[in-house]
Amino acid sequence: MKVVRTIAELELEPGTGLVPTMGALHAGHRALLTAARHENDRVVMSLFVNPAQFGERADLDAYPRDEARDLEIAEAEGVDLVFAPAADELYPAEFATWVEPEQAGGEGTARPGHFRGVATVCLKLFNVIRPERAYFGQKDAQQVAVIRQLVRDLNVPVEIRAIATVRDDDGLALSSRDVHLSPEERERALGLPRALQSAVGAADPVAAARASLNGLQPDYVEAVDLGDAKVLAAAVRVGSTRLIDNVLLEGEIG
Repeated sequence: MKVVRTIAELELEPGTGLVPTMGALHAGHRALLTAARHENDRVVMSLFVNPAQFGERADLDAYPRDEARDLEIAEAEGVDLVFAPAADELYPAEFATWVEPEQAGGEGTARPGHFRGVATVCLKLFNVIRPERAYFGQKDAQQVAVIRQLVRDLNVPVEIRAIATVRDDDGLALSSRDVHLSPEERERALGLPRALQSAVGAADPVAAARASLNGLQPDYVEAVDLGDAKVLAAAVRVGSTRLIDNVLLEGEIG
């Protein structure tokens, strides 16, 4: 496995599958890498904590980082190349061009500017790596929708693949931020997936989910239309940790 830190070192090859990550890899990332390995001749993983998609400096600083472990996992999963740039490699001095997706509701409203950072860095990765396919998790369903819209609107020649949310045995959606949860906080966090799942099929899923959160205070609980699918999505804070999750109400994300 080769690790490169600059755009100049990247070698463009056909049949490439890209898995964009911010590191702190877990079984959800492994599922993306497995799918990419199965469907492509070559797998590239990006490893970049993107400062442009964080609204709060404290959240960026607290994001877990363990590059050595991430590289071990990537190699074990058959990654051919890891692109691990510094921030100034993707955002050089006087960088001033951004992708501004129109995304209301859910994360778009709760985190102003978040999807601008996501869309911009993904377009840059698509441009410098030139993959045939790129892989994202269903847990970030709105992100998948934003990236698919970007690809359609700007005629980017890449197929966007969404892989089902990977959950721990207790039902919590795997997230790099889970490591910040204490045992007591983790038990409280389970109220999020349980509330969402219990609301599927309800006459008013949003109200049903809100009523089942067992004291968790949500940033939002919304039915979000993603075009080909509708999801019931929510974000909550448990202690200092912000968690998101969603369940399908209609259609398919993949």
